[in-house]
Amino acid sequence: MRRSLFLRLLGLSLAVAVFAIGATAWLTTRETSERFRGEFERTLEADTFLYLQLASYASAHDSWDDVEQTVAELAERTGRRVALTTMDGDVVADSAGAAGDGAPPLPSAPTAEIDAVAAGDSGLSATSVAIDELQGTEMESTVPAGGELMSPLLGTASTSIVAVGAAPIYDVSPTWRMSDAELERRKRLTQDAEECLQKALGTDDDVVVSIGGEVFSVHTSGDSDGTADVFQSVEDVPGASGDVLDRCVPEVLYEPSEPAQELNDDLVRRTSECLDEAGVPYSVVRNGNGMKVVVPEATTGGSDGETDGAPVAPPGAVDADPVAMECMNTAWEEAMGAFVAEPALLYTGGEERFNPFVGDGLGRTLVAGGAVLAVVTGVTVFGGRRLTRPIRALTDAARRMGAGEFGTRVHTSGKDEVAQLAGAFNSMAASIEANEAQRRAMISDVAHELRTPLSNVQGYLEAAEDGVVPLDPELVRSLLEESALLRRLIDDLQDLALADAGMLRFDPESRDLVDLARQVVGSHRAGADDAGVALSVDQPDDDGSPVTVWADPERVRQALSNLVGNAVRFTPEGGRVTVSVRREGDAAVLAVDDNGTGIPAEHLPRLFDRFYRVEGSRSRETGGSGLGLAITKHLVEAQGGSIEVESTEGVGSVFTITLPLHNPVVAD
Repeated sequence: MRRSLFLRLLGLSLAVAVFAIGATAWLTTRETSERFRGEFERTLEADTFLYLQLASYASAHDSWDDVEQTVAELAERTGRRVALTTMDGDVVADSAGAAGDGAPPLPSAPTAEIDAVAAGDSGLSATSVAIDELQGTEMESTVPAGGELMSPLLGTASTSIVAVGAAPIYDVSPTWRMSDAELERRKRLTQDAEECLQKALGTDDDVVVSIGGEVFSVHTSGDSDGTADVFQSVEDVPGASGDVLDRCVPEVLYEPSEPAQELNDDLVRRTSECLDEAGVPYSVVRNGNGMKVVVPEATTGGSDGETDGAPVAPPGAVDADPVAMECMNTAWEEAMGAFVAEPALLYTGGEERFNPFVGDGLGRTLVAGGAVLAVVTGVTVFGGRRLTRPIRALTDAARRMGAGEFGTRVHTSGKDEVAQLAGAFNSMAASIEANEAQRRAMISDVAHELRTPLSNVQGYLEAAEDGVVPLDPELVRSLLEESALLRRLIDDLQDLALADAGMLRFDPESRDLVDLARQVVGSHRAGADDAGVALSVDQPDDDGSPVTVWADPERVRQALSNLVGNAVRFTPEGGRVTVSVRREGDAAVLAVDDNGTGIPAEHLPRLFDRFYRVEGSRSRETGGSGLGLAITKHLVEAQGGSIEVESTEGVGSVFTITLPLHNPVVAD
């Protein structure tokens, strides 16, 4: 994979896509949780209400057969979907429609489990209920904190479970499952009782009488915060007495309903039988409603048999007997099981909120992730191929270049990095091709430059040996000239090689540049005169003081000699060549000016390249090896200077060498 850019791009894109999917799902879940937190808080009260209502229904009915109407009313009242299923998952009732009739699927987790027996056994209770709802009316009021516990299962203000120590004592509400007719009759009785008590007490405070005979008095305390005081009994109200209750509250309100009496008798019977079998002493206690409660002996202080009071020890007074607790729990479950609906699961709300990693959410996440991966893969394959196509073309072109096809070029479009790389490759290929052509021309030129003088020397020596040409001074002078050409060519090649390797030797010293110019002009005087060219040195315009430079005089003369020799060679008869020396700031300027043939503008950028010649012929008169200017450039730049050229074709040329001035420190 490391060898393929395409596969690396594909792997990178897929990795980014996977990370993006996971991060998006995580962030969405987190954001959704934060956003719906307020909704959860708002729906908690509605879910609690639904649970209490259906739990009351379960305690008041022995099955869920007729619960559809109740479920529909609760759903309309709360604005939420309400559904009940059995413990095996069969739908009992659903406000969204029957299963299989287009109803949406239920959430994966139920809101609560409704078990009237287990809930009663655990002592679930509430401190805020609708008292008038218990009386069968529509008006809602609240029993404030501090009042007696009220069972959501039995639907009454009477204590259904009494805890003594750690042992529960089960008590059945006398108003449990009272008929509608009896509720209506008791409603009228409670209204009469409330009016009677209101008059008998002579107070403006509210007096409430429940259908079970419980009497409350609520009055405003007059505190600045406007709170209300609640008295558990009218007897606690200042000025009240027991005869007032006997006169105003009829005995019938204390009588239990038939189902309550039946359940109470069955509960007492089962508890007593179990305790007798276990050998645990107990007492049967009657409360004010004529109902019986089985109390373990340890909690009654040793009393036996039935009593008319309720000698129950305060909570925490004794430790519970495990055997007694087991008997009482078992008796409660068995007795209640025959009177209440079977356990059911409650579902509220709509479909389960989307969780990308659970259930259907996981499936949708996988589908969405697969779609994203497919799109990313397709885009990456398409884009990767478009990206790697020019890279493959570059690779193929480079391979062909390596095989010697220097004319290879890459054809591409655009302005991106790959296009820029292709452009750079084409420029490199063009440079290599030009250098290769120049190298071949150099080899041809060197071969020619060496062959011509060698052939002349060999021919004259062979002719002299054969006696055809006499070996006179003129022949010797001709052979020496040919040898000088060979030596100059070899020296130029050696200087160029040393310059490329950075091994040119320099022996700098302080020298007058005017003196060096005169020496070079003097050495070329004879050749200039033979060519009919006027060669001169232009003196400085100042007081005649020397133009001193710190340089190798031999290398300066060599560089200047190349320029003067070229100027004389390319200046026609009657022309002129002037060597001038001057100061310009901290620099010494050495210029070679001629009025010769000049150089075409297209040749100026490559004039100092090695083996580059403006005139392509190999004429002994005008042709050269093409090394002189390249060597001159190396010699000048190696001594901290620079060289420039200005030329106009048919007018002449000016070559300018600039070297730093040398200002020696004069001792005092």
